[in-house]
Amino acid sequence: MTSHRLPRLPGQVALPEQKSAAPSPARLDGFNSAPAEAVTRALLTCCRSLRWAHRLAAHRPYPDLAASDEAAYDLTPADLAEALAGESLTLLPDGAYSAAHTALSAAHAAYESRFGHVFVICLDGFPPGEALDQVLAGIRSRLTNDPEEERVTTAEELRRLARGRLSRLAVQFAAADAPRPGHADAGRP
Repeated sequence: MTSHRLPRLPGQVALPEQKSAAPSPARLDGFNSAPAEAVTRALLTCCRSLRWAHRLAAHRPYPDLAASDEAAYDLTPADLAEALAGESLTLLPDGAYSAAHTALSAAHAAYESRFGHVFVICLDGFPPGEALDQVLAGIRSRLTNDPEEERVTTAEELRRLARGRLSRLAVQFAAADAPRPGHADAGRP
């Protein structure tokens, strides 16, 4: 099944990639040992808050990914706004484009008008085929929130998105750090 990238809508939503298993402490070695600049750049793909990325990069090594939650809980309103400004709409399945585009465009416009920022939702744990329904249901449900309640909900969803993305990123660092056959480190314990 192929997907289409939708044009930028008045509001945006972040749909996570496929969920992968959380990395074990040993799998964090590549993330923990990579140069700070490379880690900071990579972390900004998880959450577009410079403060969050710098904090995580500066305080390595980590035994697990709990620090990403702690750093996310410390986001100021300005940090949250910065992170939300970097979120983008991702792919929708074939056949959903025209109806989904219309429904999402209207829902995003209403959401952004009410709250002044993009809509984010973490869909880890939901099958990809349910993503669109979950996004639309989430927007419609959260439109009833008062602004403070929605700020808290948005921060929590952004934290969950960042944690899932960081899990996948740590796995990528581990794969990049793994010895390759024929490489000088191959076969070392």
